[in-house]
Amino acid sequence: MKILILNHDKVVELLPMKECIKLMREALIKLAAGEAYQPLRTITRPPGAAGVMGLMPSYISGDHAAYGLKAICVFPGNPAKGKDAHQGAVLLFSAETGELLAMMNASAITAIRTAAVSGVATDLLAREDACNLAIIGAGVQARTHLAAMSQVRSIRRCRIASRNVEHVRRFTEEMQRSVQFPLEPVETVEKALEDADLIVTVTTAKEPIVRRESISPGVHLNVVGSSTPNAREVDTATMVASTLFVDRRESTTNEAGDYLFALREGAIGPDHIRAEIGEVLTGEKAGRTSTEEITLFKSLGLAIEDLAVAEYLYRKAKELNAGTWIEFSGGDAV
Repeated sequence: MKILILNHDKVVELLPMKECIKLMREALIKLAAGEAYQPLRTITRPPGAAGVMGLMPSYISGDHAAYGLKAICVFPGNPAKGKDAHQGAVLLFSAETGELLAMMNASAITAIRTAAVSGVATDLLAREDACNLAIIGAGVQARTHLAAMSQVRSIRRCRIASRNVEHVRRFTEEMQRSVQFPLEPVETVEKALEDADLIVTVTTAKEPIVRRESISPGVHLNVVGSSTPNAREVDTATMVASTLFVDRRESTTNEAGDYLFALREGAIGPDHIRAEIGEVLTGEKAGRTSTEEITLFKSLGLAIEDLAVAEYLYRKAKELNAGTWIEFSGGDAV
């Protein structure tokens, strides 16, 4: 039996943002409909280690049923070495026999699908006329989120801020060629947020970088960077003022520092989560209800998103005879 190997560049080639946004809509609808299964991710944090490892298993039913497992290491010091902070693989298994079908670069999948989910949330929740984008952070996710936001809204201007000025300069020079609207590097988060009606936070911040007084009525925020209970990108006042949407309630109540800090401070309760994005997509729950409402999507990333991408890429690679196929023992009965 042959298994498929997709490296970083091949994943990027086979997974355009527009296609991934459609995929993520379908995956989140399946999750909301009970057609997908995923337990809470398991995080291994060895004392004194430079990074952590996450294990994210999942199963999806239907015509393209499959098992998936993402094994991902997160090393915050990697960007200083010129490497993505996320390193690992997404494994795809047959739902009929359990055989390994494919191994794919997790860094590329994570970068694209995370931004694609933000694209789905933005399309659902942002005002139709939202056009002034602010991106806080200038790393891998900033690049893919720029592409995703461009797919779902007609962006007029994008301001970028980061604590590393050189990263902002490189981001602007590199990405200006890929968009038709101006990219404006600015020195402070506050300047980036001025008049913004779309905000994306993709940082490694531990303390709030976005504060309530800096955001306008009617804005939509995609809060993406923090994914642990003791780190957050927005302050409590912003969380209180926002209508909160999430990818998965279970993940949010266990892992989202942005939510948990405000909860621990007694500023919000468990009912502050209006809906999962999948519930809005199916019409079970309401999305934005007024032009003045501040909507906030807290993204943590789900195993089912990785599985949906891997299964799609497997079918596409077979159709195009793309990627590398190698012989791999399937553990035949003797």
